[in-house]
Amino acid sequence: MSTVIDGSASVTINSGVVLGITSGTAVASTSGTSIDFTGIPSWVKRITVMFNGVSLSSAANLLIQLGDSGGIENTGYLGSGNTAGSATLYTTGFGSPIPNTTASIVQGVITIQNITGNSWVASGAFSRSDAAAAGVTIGSKTLSDVLTQVRITSTSTDTFDAGTINILYEG
Repeated sequence: MSTVIDGSASVTINSGVVLGITSGTAVASTSGTSIDFTGIPSWVKRITVMFNGVSLSSAANLLIQLGDSGGIENTGYLGSGNTAGSATLYTTGFGSPIPNTTASIVQGVITIQNITGNSWVASGAFSRSDAAAAGVTIGSKTLSDVLTQVRITSTSTDTFDAGTINILYEG
């Protein structure tokens, strides 16, 4: 007997955890200074954040921050990003290192994985479709409690003015 599993399949294990890939609800990144994805289940081990045509109101870079039941944490991140041989240190989140200007159009994906307990590692790649620019980012963050939320914001107080952002999560 063989079993066929397609892209919508999931498996429930004895502890009641459902394994599979769950999509968040895509959010239009056309206003506001941050976008939060909340209610992430405690059993999640990997989160993928996807950016499509995202733009900010000025020259700041995108910043991805993690949070637990106590809120979003904006300190204690270890890592950096690199584009065209130039590295940027990020301590307040996982950043997109590509040089932005007003109305830059950014695509990208960052994967955040649980290494143990409340410790997470991240790696991602970003590019601009309005200019020849691309970069990578790598980092880590240990939360004070179980991860429950992810925030997308900027390295400044910029406002989102174009694009779509979504997440996938899995156990």
